[in-house]
Amino acid sequence: MRAIKFTSWQEDRFFMGFLNEYPDYQTQGLTKEELIENLKDLLIDLESGQVPYIRKVEELWVA
Repeated sequence: MRAIKFTSWQEDRFFMGFLNEYPDYQTQGLTKEELIENLKDLLIDLESGQVPYIRKVEELWVA
């Protein structure tokens, strides 16, 4: 098990969100729980290679 950070907000009656490592790919749900399940499914798709040209946020360490 691992922790994945995500950003979420409510827009009208929908909960919107994205995985912080993949901010270009948003999903939604009618409840926060549904949003979280959709984010898990999205992560599986992104990490399986099903989605082409994935942009990912990474860190660069400099001295």
